[in-house]
Amino acid sequence: MNWIMHPWPWWLSGILIGLTVPLLYILAGKAFGISTSLQEAGALCAPNSKLEYLSQFDRKGNLWTIVFAVGIGIGAFLATQFASNTPMAFLPNSFHSVSGAVKLVVGGFLIGFGTRYAGGCTSGHSITGISNLNWPSLVATIFFFVGGLSVTWGLGHLIFQASGQ
Repeated sequence: MNWIMHPWPWWLSGILIGLTVPLLYILAGKAFGISTSLQEAGALCAPNSKLEYLSQFDRKGNLWTIVFAVGIGIGAFLATQFASNTPMAFLPNSFHSVSGAVKLVVGGFLIGFGTRYAGGCTSGHSITGISNLNWPSLVATIFFFVGGLSVTWGLGHLIFQASGQ
């Protein structure tokens, strides 16, 4: 068990993530991605919706996406608490407040909207889409990186430099 308590090499983690795509296709006939769970949650919460996006959604056939998303959260919690030599906080202390909770909820909705608007999330486009040779997924992945680098080295640097953090 000692090997699981230390960080794994990036290349091993990449191989394991990459193997989820064909395994999910072979074992369940499903495409790997997480953003459909947002549509599933909406369809379950509003079963009589007049929006075709929710009313025409196959709730039974896509219930696995909710289980998958919840499993990611539970797995992350278990890993931070029990599969590390030094247990880590599941969330930084800055999110243990009302304003922190509001930031999480607003950020979650913005990410959810963005993924549905883009036709998928980073895992859906970058892992599944590119492996299926989808040109739009390659373009989306390039711009995920461009956006992330721009915010990290540009806007994020300005915001955190200005606030003294």
